[in-house]
Order: sequence, then C-alpha cells, then structure tokens
Amino acid sequence: QVQLVESGGGLVQVGDSLRLSCAASGFLFKTYTMGWFRQAPGKEREYVALISWSGISTYYPDSVKGRFIISRDNAKNTVWLQMNNLNLEDTAVYYCAAGGTVTQTGDGMDYWGRGTQVTVST
Repeated sequence: QVQLVESGGGLVQVGDSLRLSCAASGFLFKTYTMGWFRQAPGKEREYVALISWSGISTYYPDSVKGRFIISRDNAKNTVWLQMNNLNLEDTAVYYCAAGGTVTQTGDGMDYWGRGTQVTVST
C-alpha cells in the first residue's frame, strides 16, 4: 500500500521559515522523482519543487526559486521542503507526490499525499 504522509505545516508569519517532511512507503522510493505541489483556495494546483531519484537534479518555478529547497534521503524514504522567507502568496495546502516518469514541470506523478496546510499571516 503506497503512502505519502506530509507533516510540518502550520501557521507562520511573513518572513518566517518552515520545513515540510514527507514520509514515503509502499513503493521503491529511491527510483522515483519526488515533488512538492501546492494548491491555494480558488487556484489550480502548481508544482513548487521537484527532485530527481538521485537527488542530483532539482527544479523550481520562479515563484519560489531562491526561497525553497527540496532534498531527500533515500535511506530514510523521506523528502523535505525547506521554505524560507515565506510570503502571503505561499499560503496553500502542500502536497507530496512521487512519479516514475515526470516532466520538469511536475506532470506525470503517480502517487499523492493528503496534504498539509501552510498559512502565512502578517
């Protein structure tokens, strides 16, 4: 049974940092591209970070580049998203996802977590 369980969300203030974690099980984690996505109320889901199976390659959209860092530990079946200098537009539900064949914009994910809420306030 595939599981992706996100944690670490919460309520923070503008400029703060937050670190999300995603614990994976039920599939061969070390062979999958992992990603973080988010969806704000009334908006489409968007990718915010991708990391290749090896961890060597990472991808970010311009909206978070320089502020967010994705990392993984294949021995722990875990992927993280370090979010720095958060702003109001970062408020969303954040989802962890895994995919065997994924484009650089996050299309092709096979498995999804249930999400964790991140709320940024003034």
